[in-house]
Amino acid sequence: MARDPNFVLNYLAEIEEKAEDVLADKQQIIDLDKRRNMNREALRAIRNGVASPNLHKTWLNFGCMFIKFDSSAATSMLNSDQSELDKEIAEVRKNLHSKVEALRNAEGKSELKGFDLNALSKDEATALKSARLL
Repeated sequence: MARDPNFVLNYLAEIEEKAEDVLADKQQIIDLDKRRNMNREALRAIRNGVASPNLHKTWLNFGCMFIKFDSSAATSMLNSDQSELDKEIAEVRKNLHSKVEALRNAEGKSELKGFDLNALSKDEATALKSARLL
């Protein structure tokens, strides 16, 4: 049975587009995680006094320039940036699940079992530990 070449071409283009979306989201998660790790390193350096132990001032890099901040202000800025990065990574991961499912549906594959599972929250884990189930 011969297939229409335009149908096959459109089908392959659709799958390629969905796969590119998945790969782009994965790369975005990697990039955001690198930024989060750099923030974590900066917070650790400030906390341990590596940045400037005697002056209570810290130099922060913003793109191509360095700006001197009070260590407490720098810490609060980095902490707020950390929380924003965590939210953004969680959002991209949530959207990634639906994009992978759409790709698998377009390829005609069955849905992944257990792919939509979520980790226990801190409260849920504490409740299970107190009930001695975990």
